[in-house]
Amino acid sequence: MLKIENLSVDYGSRRVLHDVTLSVQSGEILALIGPNGAGKSTLIRAASGVIPFSGQVRTNGDTFHALTPIQRARYIAVVPQAISLPPAFTVWETVLMGRTPHLGFLGQTSRADETLAWNALERVHADELAERRVGELSGGERQRVLLARALCQSTPILLLDEPTAHLDLQYQMSLLELTRKLVREDDLAVLIALHDLNLAARFAQRIALMVDGRIRSVGAPRTVLTPELITESYGWPVDVMEHPLAHFPLVLPR
Repeated sequence: MLKIENLSVDYGSRRVLHDVTLSVQSGEILALIGPNGAGKSTLIRAASGVIPFSGQVRTNGDTFHALTPIQRARYIAVVPQAISLPPAFTVWETVLMGRTPHLGFLGQTSRADETLAWNALERVHADELAERRVGELSGGERQRVLLARALCQSTPILLLDEPTAHLDLQYQMSLLELTRKLVREDDLAVLIALHDLNLAARFAQRIALMVDGRIRSVGAPRTVLTPELITESYGWPVDVMEHPLAHFPLVLPR
């Protein structure tokens, strides 16, 4: 569903992404991991069309370079990192903004748009927040609102940039459990950048390890989360064992 081919990004004279090639299928969560500065957020921003890049991003045969921003927004929805939402807007108004790529010339929302927005709020269990001002919300509540806004776009591809950053354990788990449920129900293709290696192992079918703007390894969690690869990439020795109950790899710093 999402194919990234030989994608490179330059900041001035410095290249920060080097010929990155990845694909994400419908019904799949692919987790991006890597040390700070590896290029995870840059890849998310480039794939969403926020920053210029060389190479190709495709879906269903369409090349994103040939699409307008509105057309791209019908393919890809983004839950960005640490976004500052307008505090005076209500949650309802914020989520309804997700329908913007689908509105007509006058930008008027229809009853169908409002139904989609309400369904998105219900699916992320934020319908009780609809009349609240965004500025009154906690970090976890804001992340749920951002996810609802992305769902309201009705896109087949979802990009999430560190959605669990600054969230406590309860909100981390509930947000990722919800994301996995939505992937199954809507057959979404999800690319998610995560710092926590154990969350990536638990929730992603595949993991892509990035180091210095390059893809170091891609595969099932057990293939990528090896002591050798993680120790080399993060510069700190680790042990990897199997979770005794859930049977996914656990990465333990020495």
